[in-house]
Amino acid sequence: MRLTMQVEKRFGPFTLKAGFAVNEERLGIFGISGSGKSTLVGMLAGLQEPDRGEIILDGECLFSSVQKINLRPEQRRIAMVFQQHTLFPHLSVKNNLLYGFNRCPPKQRTIRMETLVATLGLEGLLHRGVTNLSGGEKQRVALGRAILANPRLLLMDEPLSALDDSLRFQIIPYLRSVSEHFGIPYIFISHSVVEMRLMTDRVLVFEKGKVMEQSTSEQLARHRMGCSQAGYINLLQLHHMTRRNGMCSYRWAGGELLLSASNSGTESGLFELSSKDIILFKKHPEAISARNLLECSVIGLFESGSKLGVELQCGGGVLVAEIVPEAATELGIGVGSVVHAACKASAFRRLASADQKT
Repeated sequence: MRLTMQVEKRFGPFTLKAGFAVNEERLGIFGISGSGKSTLVGMLAGLQEPDRGEIILDGECLFSSVQKINLRPEQRRIAMVFQQHTLFPHLSVKNNLLYGFNRCPPKQRTIRMETLVATLGLEGLLHRGVTNLSGGEKQRVALGRAILANPRLLLMDEPLSALDDSLRFQIIPYLRSVSEHFGIPYIFISHSVVEMRLMTDRVLVFEKGKVMEQSTSEQLARHRMGCSQAGYINLLQLHHMTRRNGMCSYRWAGGELLLSASNSGTESGLFELSSKDIILFKKHPEAISARNLLECSVIGLFESGSKLGVELQCGGGVLVAEIVPEAATELGIGVGSVVHAACKASAFRRLASADQKT
């Protein structure tokens, strides 16, 4: 996807004035509520008209105030998935899915419904009414309906914000898989740094109607570590849980991590660990209450606000801890240093279970 936008739009005292050019398949638009994210994608989709400017997608001009071009939404072949699923309550799941497909010109119908249904795991839901679906099922149907419209670009405007955490992180693999399986690029809008890291490669950061930063999703997380109450969130895929001494033992990066017994129902899954919950020692401590103590090599350092991020190679995995610069001096931490990283079993938070259903 090659996208160039130079647009202006005024709403009372608020003015969006954005200019950028990107060549990405998984683009993120990040910012707090009211920063202009939804206005921008509304103009791209043709739902709102810019006051002035130009929008070019893959070499085609969608809008130009100078050339007097403004393609209708259906001419742009851009599908949207919103915060709310917006399904038709009087239609079955199957007929909701077919809504966009039936309005797509036959020559553009390259996606087969059977393939999409299998990809989204909707086989057993086709004849059900949408009012009888769970929140995650409804969002999968809404995604399927958008994909069956055979778009050349998919816009996802905070599609996970109406779901609780357990459903949010179960839906994300479906969002990524349909794009990868059917070759449809997407723009993902969110105010969550974790969602950006899981869904996007490159991110445009919006603030007060302007693009303030363009970076990778990993750079975004590191830049915001120092000003975030949550710190940097380490995302870990943990596997093969066994019970040991009243705790849950998981395999990670060729080693073992001990988690609290509250995770006993999760065989494998995605977990988060904040950089704030990792304590560094220069030498192996004689005694410590934390159940996890890993010998690590420092492979990188980065500044973030008043904090220093320490990138740690722990066996076959990487973690990021945060410390103040004075601590780095006192511990003699630099690239190549060997340190011991400790974290409590209770510090890990489960985001999604590998066998959890939506």
